[in-house]
Amino acid sequence: MKLNEKEIEILELLEMNSRLSPENIAKMVDLSEQEVKSIIQNLEDQRIIVDYVTTINWSKVDSNEGVTAMIDVKVAPKRGVGFDDVASRIYRFNEVKSVYLMSGAYDLSVVIEGRSMSAIAQFVSEKLSALDSVLSTTTHFILKKYKHDGTIFEQDDDDKRIVVSP
Repeated sequence: MKLNEKEIEILELLEMNSRLSPENIAKMVDLSEQEVKSIIQNLEDQRIIVDYVTTINWSKVDSNEGVTAMIDVKVAPKRGVGFDDVASRIYRFNEVKSVYLMSGAYDLSVVIEGRSMSAIAQFVSEKLSALDSVLSTTTHFILKKYKHDGTIFEQDDDDKRIVVSP
């Protein structure tokens, strides 16, 4: 879909901060609040704006013991549907947060969340590897997040330069 300059500008503003009000966006792009609301509604209806997301640093929450893993998956694509069929079967599992078609040695990259490493291992062995088209998997556990979707989790504001004085 071809978008005009104002629509792209609104998308860029919402991508930086999805909490901006239509009133504030209207001031920033020089449109009326009603025009902005209409544009946003149209972009949502067209599924260009898919979701509004809150990024949480769960490592700062004591009771959170969850584990995130990235799984590289090698699959045998099916004639006529390619990788879409197996990707669809994978993303329907509740544990799966993201599925990407990749170039390189593996075909799909799957991001999952579980209560523990053993829960993820159980998912891989009982659900993911059991799918017809899956040939092999490689699991990588995320140990620490530094930056996610453009958000830096731990910013070190200390200036580490050596003070030089005459």
